[in-house]
Amino acid sequence: MKKLLLFATTLALALGGCSKEYLNPSSISLPQATGSSDGLLTLCNGLQQRYSTGASLSVPYNATALGGLSTRELTVLNVGNNEEFNVFLGGASVNNSNFVVRNLWTQCQLVRANADLVLQNVGNAPDPGTRSGIVAYASIFRALSLGTLAQFFEKAPIVTQENAPFVDRVAVLQSAVTQLEAAATQLAATPVSAEFTAKIAPGIDLPNTIQALIARYSLFAGDYDKALAAAARVDLSKRSVFNYDDLTRNPLFEYAFGNKNVFEPTNASLGLTGALAPEAGDRRLPFYVRTNPSATQNLGTGFFTANSAPIPVYVPGEMLLIRAEAYARKGDLANAVIELNKVRTSTAPATLNSAGLPTAPPGAGLAPYAGLLTAADILTDILRNRHIELAYQGFRLEDSRRFGRPGPGPLATNERNRNFYPYPRVERENNSQTPPDPLQ
Repeated sequence: MKKLLLFATTLALALGGCSKEYLNPSSISLPQATGSSDGLLTLCNGLQQRYSTGASLSVPYNATALGGLSTRELTVLNVGNNEEFNVFLGGASVNNSNFVVRNLWTQCQLVRANADLVLQNVGNAPDPGTRSGIVAYASIFRALSLGTLAQFFEKAPIVTQENAPFVDRVAVLQSAVTQLEAAATQLAATPVSAEFTAKIAPGIDLPNTIQALIARYSLFAGDYDKALAAAARVDLSKRSVFNYDDLTRNPLFEYAFGNKNVFEPTNASLGLTGALAPEAGDRRLPFYVRTNPSATQNLGTGFFTANSAPIPVYVPGEMLLIRAEAYARKGDLANAVIELNKVRTSTAPATLNSAGLPTAPPGAGLAPYAGLLTAADILTDILRNRHIELAYQGFRLEDSRRFGRPGPGPLATNERNRNFYPYPRVERENNSQTPPDPLQ
């Protein structure tokens, strides 16, 4: 993986009433960072590093922890991990100081703010193809950050300013989609330059990732026509991943799945019961869960088996399930079943990269859908397949809410222990516009 660099602004320290500035000689100024193609490309690489690396600071780790621990997908192995354990308990146990909540919020907002900075200064890149690539790359990480925030919070700021106003989560998602659509138009008109390709960290397929994220966040926002169209534009043979190595490590493997200390899957059924219980013979389960783990092995596998294991930005089955859900919610049940069966009946092996590490799960290898042809029954099967196809990718809380599954309440009947999370204390203390916390 290419070395990724984080942007550091010039540090000015004022001592008392002294007007002197003490400059950090190892850092660069804002004009230097944004005033050239090289500076902007360095900032773009920094977006990926801040978003996808850093073990328990990373967005993938915290999204997986919040999404899985709050929905019984994951269980805490050691109650000494207080913050993860409080997320597992849910309800009032999660307060404004919880570091899992805070880290996700802070990292997403930092990535979003730096992506906006890149987009505001992209005109400083003289080559049109380099500008096109920079816009696409920054738009992807802006969208990932805003889309992740919308999965866990009722509202969020989408601009950088003092006391930035909050907008509701649908507006957050729409902002992400609007920027992605603009990037898609520019990218189609002006392909990326050789300069961009040579200097950007490899792994992300720009045009397909843009369409995949438009599809994902349009679905979450309830825009089913846009979700259908975008998902259909994704080339399912292409892969888009965050790459890792022994220096920039897979954060889920490094912090959780590589040990028996933090959390692991609840059980071999991913905590799914009742109508959502996995079907016998589902070929995806052995991919995501060890069948005979040793005493020291984490039960979870999937995309988190080594420091160098890549994490997919999306998997092909997500696009098919987006289409199935969108059709079902529009009342087109016949097409919903067609798309659902593409996932259910697939017998494709897991997709591997050149190092033999997976970038997409195997096909389920199940029989075609044979349930009742009602929207409620078809949607239940779509949800079951989302929970398995997208295991440990942080979507389970969003999905549980969207599908109207049992929410916070008696432990015997709930499938999630919160609906949304409280706003971190650091935000509340620095932004007078921070809304009241959700009750649950």
